[in-house]
Parts: sequence; structure tokens; C-alpha cells
Amino acid sequence: MLPSSKTDGPYPENNFMFEIIRQDSGTVTLHGRLDAASAAKARNFLDEIETTCRLDFAGLEYIASVGLGLLASVQKRLMARGDGLILAGLNPHLREVLSLAGFEGIFEFE
Repeated sequence: MLPSSKTDGPYPENNFMFEIIRQDSGTVTLHGRLDAASAAKARNFLDEIETTCRLDFAGLEYIASVGLGLLASVQKRLMARGDGLILAGLNPHLREVLSLAGFEGIFEFE
């Protein structure tokens, strides 16, 4: 099991399709696949974010259009308050997907 201070449900060790965890540092880490099957879980978790937050994508293998829409929705809500998401740890493929979706002008990247 991945270390966390907050997880969204129990998972058998090394047997998950998607996991989202808030680390003690405040960084939210994503693991697996963010697609239609995991979108509700991700939305429930991300809807709790109230201020600027760093999302670490190093463990994310895939993001579907529903995941892109979710990120855009959360970013819009946070930007209205003067906050936002910081996207970090993107592999080259995910960075290209986000770039093609026009996210470089909306999000901060690390």
C-alpha cells in the first residue's frame, strides 16, 4: 500500500486501477488510470480541494477526456478564488496530451 495521510478507500496491495492520495506534504498523488471508471472517485476527492494544490502525476499511466474535463472544472473553481492546481511529474506522453488540450495556458506546470 502506498503511504498516505488520506486515501479514498482500501485497496489490496498492488491491485488497483486508480488511486488518489493526499501526502503529508499536501501534494496529491495520482496512480493508475484516470478514465470513466475512476472519474467519480477522482471528482469526489478533488472537490474537497479548497486552495492551491500540487498534483503529482508521476504514477499516472493514462488520462481520458473525462479526466481532462475534471481537471479543467476543478481549475476553474479554484481560479475563481485566486488559487489553482499545479501539475507535476508528468511523463512526456501525458504532458503532450495536456498541451494538445490547451492546458498550458490554464495550469501551472512543474
